[in-house]
Amino acid sequence: MVRGFALRRAGPYPLRIVIDTHCHLTFPDFAGRHRAVLEKAAAHGVSGCITISTTTQDCLEALGIARAHERVWCSAGVHPLYADQGPHDWANLRLVAKDPKCVAWGELGLDNHYGEPESRVQREVLVEQLAFLSECKKEGLDKPLVIHCREAFDDLIPELKRTAFEPSRFVFHCFTGGVGDARKVLDFGASISFTGVATYRNAAEVREAIKLVPSDRIMVETDAPYLSPDPHRGVRPCEPWMVSVTALSLAATRGVSFEAFHEQLNANTKKFFGIEAR
Repeated sequence: MVRGFALRRAGPYPLRIVIDTHCHLTFPDFAGRHRAVLEKAAAHGVSGCITISTTTQDCLEALGIARAHERVWCSAGVHPLYADQGPHDWANLRLVAKDPKCVAWGELGLDNHYGEPESRVQREVLVEQLAFLSECKKEGLDKPLVIHCREAFDDLIPELKRTAFEPSRFVFHCFTGGVGDARKVLDFGASISFTGVATYRNAAEVREAIKLVPSDRIMVETDAPYLSPDPHRGVRPCEPWMVSVTALSLAATRGVSFEAFHEQLNANTKKFFGIEAR
């Protein structure tokens, strides 16, 4: 296992330790350079990250990366936009989840933004996956769930309500909706996580939603290699270090000091995923 990296100041951002709770280190953008990516993240105060699974094969690679690096964790799940890339070997999710480096199920959910895979296929895979995860929960594999929801809140939340999981065990990642959608998630009882989208000039509705989220139910992520925050918008790939930029922006939007905000983020990450920023 590669040990953690010493934190050191780099760039114009204050060195406050946070974790990127959602990135995709298995994607080709990061092939062969995980160590360099993690070193740069540490230089910006990002002391660790969770690499999120998208398929029942990808989750095995995610676990391999997490095992190789002390400050990387992973998840196990099938992304709705990969729902048609079966057959899905659900046993792989159980295998990964048994490892202590796996800290969540997901990402899973529904995506109505794109026409493919068709909604019927997405929903079938979602229902089957949730049923499998409920069985795993009965076996003692009780993990929080990372939710992908794009333009699908009214379709997805009822499905989640039918599961054996408490609402507090869900986080809706990469939130890009407005106040109305945020209220639906918060009324359900879940947490909300924000990406670099929160920094974009055309994302005023997202910033209004940011102000609405209770302090104990907000998280921050990159969704790397996507969605680099301003002033790096358009840079590809987005990298885990950029979560420090988004965290600063969220604090400013909420009108709180970054010192207090980053401590709250870390408390939320520890409570939800069971990992500490250090």
